[in-house]
Amino acid sequence: MREPRIRGRALPGPLLGLALGAVLGLASVIELAARLTGTSTVHVASTVHSGVAAGSATHTGVGVVTVLLMCAFCLLATVPAGLPRPVVATVTVCLASVLSLILFGLVTGAGAGALLIVAYRLARSGQGSAARVAAVALALPFLVIAVALAAAPKPEAVVGTVSGLAGTSGDTRVLAVLLASAIPVAALAGMAQRAREESRTHSAVRELIGQQWAEHLARGERARIARELHDVVAHHISVIAVQAETARLTSPGLTEAGAQRFAAIGDTARAGLTEMRRLLGVLHEDAAATAEERDGAPAPPPRLADRHPQPGLPQLGGLVDEARDASGSAARLIISGPVTRLDPGVELAVYRIVQEALTNARRHAPGAAVDVELRYAPDALRLRVRDNGPGPAPAALQAALQTAPQTALPTHGLLGMRERATAAGGSLTTGEAPGGGFCVEAELPAKAPEVMTVPGRAS
Repeated sequence: MREPRIRGRALPGPLLGLALGAVLGLASVIELAARLTGTSTVHVASTVHSGVAAGSATHTGVGVVTVLLMCAFCLLATVPAGLPRPVVATVTVCLASVLSLILFGLVTGAGAGALLIVAYRLARSGQGSAARVAAVALALPFLVIAVALAAAPKPEAVVGTVSGLAGTSGDTRVLAVLLASAIPVAALAGMAQRAREESRTHSAVRELIGQQWAEHLARGERARIARELHDVVAHHISVIAVQAETARLTSPGLTEAGAQRFAAIGDTARAGLTEMRRLLGVLHEDAAATAEERDGAPAPPPRLADRHPQPGLPQLGGLVDEARDASGSAARLIISGPVTRLDPGVELAVYRIVQEALTNARRHAPGAAVDVELRYAPDALRLRVRDNGPGPAPAALQAALQTAPQTALPTHGLLGMRERATAAGGSLTTGEAPGGGFCVEAELPAKAPEVMTVPGRAS
């Protein structure tokens, strides 16, 4: 069960505060009674100040009305110190203490403690700099009283048997000075405690943010590994299975033992591919659960791994046609140089880069014409995707470059395209195209695919 909170600050509990106020009030009344019952012969100016009329006198010479007023002020100066709201408690206690000091020259020990408590609570309440200044400023009324008593002429002393609470103006002045000195100390202690609590809170928040960021990076790394496994390793394992089955069926003079070995190779490759797809499904489910925790929205059902071969350069024409139909703008595929078959990993990287570039053009430059250029060279394949849109915004581009990949295939932004090109052994650059628009340029190695040699046939 959580502790009650007042404006973001945990309190011990309202019952404990009320109990504290009740104890202070009882102690103040007991102290007042002890002073009233004590009699002595002293030189005093007056027992009651500011024209408070005396009623019927008690045996100590203090009127009943005066005694009741004193009790009321003692309670008002102590009991509200336990109120849940620091501002209300401070105003009530301070006002009652000042009036009691002016009218009767009286502040009990419990009342002085209540003043220090409310000053401490107000400075620690975390309600801004105004509350801290107000906590320190509580000392001003008592300082003004001390100065006024020091400047006032001393009244003619009288001799009589009076209550023990009656004292000289010098005693009142000393009490006011003590309170004016102690209240700022209590306020400073409250400020120091508040600063320590905020420091601990900030440290805990920084630690939590660091843990969440580390978890985010770990999930991003798992998503990247899943992408590479799905795009590259799964393709090669599928090729192994297909080639093993093809070799078993097409190799002339193959013995039964050899056919069994080829069948075992195919079965092992298919089993490995199944296990890897199951692992990728777990990684995708983890990414979906992460999105649900972050956004508070239901996660989509886990997507089954694709069962068809990975796309390559022969599928670029269909990709460009889809982009043209989706955007309604011109999109061209321009191929130059002798077309050759490349490594499946390189072809897949080119396909994904073009796919992401077309998506970015459709999202950030709707209606712009897009040209996809492929240039085959003996040692490299050069890719260029250019649109005639407004071009990149520097701030938006910088933010995109610094954003880590957070989603699954196929959209990973500019950083994902650069990672794909680097993984395939090439490089990628993005920026404003000459004459306007946005341009994505990549250079990838023109590696030939590795083909398993089948016995009895030319490689």
